[in-house]
Amino acid sequence: MHSHSFKPGRAQQGVAMVEFAIALPLLLLLLLAIAEFGRMLYHYNNLLQANRDAVRYLAGKSWNTTLGQVVIDSGLSATTKNLAVYGVPVAQPGNEVVPGLSTADVTVGTVGTQHVQVSINYVFRPVIGTGLPALIGDAIPLNFPLVATSVMRGL
Repeated sequence: MHSHSFKPGRAQQGVAMVEFAIALPLLLLLLLAIAEFGRMLYHYNNLLQANRDAVRYLAGKSWNTTLGQVVIDSGLSATTKNLAVYGVPVAQPGNEVVPGLSTADVTVGTVGTQHVQVSINYVFRPVIGTGLPALIGDAIPLNFPLVATSVMRGL
């Protein structure tokens, strides 16, 4: 009897390359999603820290000992907004704590007569764009609103 010799691996030649070509886009998409999520957390952490610094500054400067309550004038409000956006009390365009943040995104106010509040509303925009195209219907938006709010008693 004549038997054919079986060479293992001959029928499997090139399969690994095809599997890699199928899996690579999915792995790259997963890696990109993880990186964007990390960048979003980094921006949110920077917003929280800037918000805490701004409300701490505002709480220390807004207490009026004569009236026994917090008073926020326009100059103090502008300084607090600059502190929240730039990290310093003076405006420095181009040096925002997160890209695209402006003083219009910051709200300064009082809560009652003894507390101050600073709120930052920021829209996170991923590097890959503002939305994913959908096969049916509208595109899926990728912009995430990030909100940092702090309240502190006037000192």
